[in-house]
Amino acid sequence: MTEQPFTHLDAAGHARMVDVTEKTPTVRSATAAGVVRCSPHVVEALRAGAVPKGDVLAVARVAGIAGAKRTAELLPLAHVIGVHGATVDLEVTDDGVQVTATVRTADRTGVEMEALTAVSVAGLAVLDMVKGLDKATSLTDVRLLAKSGGRSGEWRRDEPDARP
Repeated sequence: MTEQPFTHLDAAGHARMVDVTEKTPTVRSATAAGVVRCSPHVVEALRAGAVPKGDVLAVARVAGIAGAKRTAELLPLAHVIGVHGATVDLEVTDDGVQVTATVRTADRTGVEMEALTAVSVAGLAVLDMVKGLDKATSLTDVRLLAKSGGRSGEWRRDEPDARP
């Protein structure tokens, strides 16, 4: 197997933004997930709607969507692309909050980073809203679950919760 060059480096090894001008826009989708790990008393407060800062899941959902739309402002080599659809789902579990985001576009490059950013920002919003109840709350396991479209086609993580 021959070693592929890094597309984000020029011949001198300097970082560069990949030129996607000549690529044809195609429908693309990516799903990512992460976990906000919380103590049992925080989970209880989330389930009871008793977090002092308000509706944690609603705030996190909107924050995640906003994060997806602003990915190119945060990651210097990410392309500015149209985020044509974004969903952020949050589920309170016994361990905390499961965050899943799916982002869609019809553009020249994929939305994997947008989905990962949506999960990260939504998770951070949860953490921000519950940190007064437990400073040990953490955001973990942020990962890409699946992507579709583009030259590389379909990809799915080989784990039980890897849903498109």
